[in-house]
Amino acid sequence: QVSLVESGGGSVHTGGSLRLSCVADGYSYSSTCMGWFRQAPGKEREGVAVIYLEGGSTYYADSVEGRFTISEDNAKNTVHLEMNNLQPEDTAMYYCATDPCFTSSIATMFWSPGDWEYWGQGTQVTVSS
Repeated sequence: QVSLVESGGGSVHTGGSLRLSCVADGYSYSSTCMGWFRQAPGKEREGVAVIYLEGGSTYYADSVEGRFTISEDNAKNTVHLEMNNLQPEDTAMYYCATDPCFTSSIATMFWSPGDWEYWGQGTQVTVSS
C-alpha cells in the first residue's frame, strides 16, 4: 500500500516562502516520478512541478519557474517543494502524487494529473497581499 503524507503548508504574505514536504512509503517501482499539483477553489487541479527520481529530471509550470524548486531526498523517501516569492495566485491546496514513469514521459505526466495513481491528502497554502 503506497502512502504519501504532505506537510509544510501555511499562510504567508506576498513575497514569503514555504517549503512543502512529501514523505512516500510503500512503493518499490524501479522508475518513478513524484509531482506536486495544486487546486484552487473552483478550478481544476494543475501541475506545479514533477521530478523523475532516478535521474533528477524536472518539469515546472511556467507560472512557478524560477520561484519554486522541486528536489528529492532519497535517504528519507521525501520530495520537497521550495516555494519562494509567493503570490496570491499561488493560493491553493497542494497535493503530492507518485506513479511509475520514464524520464521521457515526465512532461506528459505533468500535463495529465488524472493519470497519476497515488495521491496524498493535501496541504493548504494561502498567500495574502
